[in-house]
Amino acid sequence: MAQKPLSTAAAERMNLVAQDEIWKYRLKAETEARQNWAQNWGFLTTPVEELLKGEEEPPTPKPKIELPERFRIRPVTPVEKYIQVLPSPPVPKTTQGFIGWRSGMPDLNKCLEHDYEIRSCKGAYAKELGWPKQGVH
Repeated sequence: MAQKPLSTAAAERMNLVAQDEIWKYRLKAETEARQNWAQNWGFLTTPVEELLKGEEEPPTPKPKIELPERFRIRPVTPVEKYIQVLPSPPVPKTTQGFIGWRSGMPDLNKCLEHDYEIRSCKGAYAKELGWPKQGVH
């Protein structure tokens, strides 16, 4: 019976000389790595106590330096000093006046709220007439 011809992948697998060279190269790299490990990574084997031996002394406290006035942090200014809430203006006479108007009396604020949403003039009239939302610009 005739044998099948070998594929290139099978021929490469059967190249024993090349496989032997690759194995030699791997062994050489491993030997060099073993020899250089102590030089490159030997600090990992040092005990922690030996590494921390020089750090046992407490650091000397730094002297306090007085900062110039321009670098000091100023105390917090109370909000009431720079924000003043004035009493509410009178109730507007037109619906246009309701925009941005506020009232300190809770009863008067109810006319601005509808189902916990603030009502604006835009679309309010269209809702009363039952117009679709597309009709409001």
